[in-house]
Amino acid sequence: MTFALDPVRVAIALGSNLGDRERYLREALAELAFSIGDLRVSVFHETDPVGVGYQPRFLNAAATGLTGLPARILLDMLLDVERRFGRERPHPGAPRTLDLDLILYGDRIIDEPELNVPHPRFRDRRFVLEPLAEIAADWVDPVTGQTVGELLKQVVAGSR
Repeated sequence: MTFALDPVRVAIALGSNLGDRERYLREALAELAFSIGDLRVSVFHETDPVGVGYQPRFLNAAATGLTGLPARILLDMLLDVERRFGRERPHPGAPRTLDLDLILYGDRIIDEPELNVPHPRFRDRRFVLEPLAEIAADWVDPVTGQTVGELLKQVVAGSR
């Protein structure tokens, strides 16, 4: 296993819309704490599903912290946690017990098969930006040069 030499600040989006949503998010955060230090977590937000058809409402949150894991290994760890919490992927946008997305990995831009950081759709998702802005409003998106707070204002204003 390869590890980054210096800790990298990361942002993770969490969501759940099946089963005991709050328990899934809390237990997933406990799992993340093993690999991500100085974990800061937003409050939980209940949101309507966006772009996935009719489904139960989501509970969403964001977490930031420091990790020595390379982005690929961190993503694999997130996917493993999802699977252990019963995440199934019968089709794109299916309801989920747990969804963990790697949103930001320091100021790095990564474009590899199955690994795109910053997350390609986070700038348009209020359900990601709102909780992330609570704990990291000044974090600069390395693609646009805008802060998370600025991106949220644009989404709220309807310009994105």
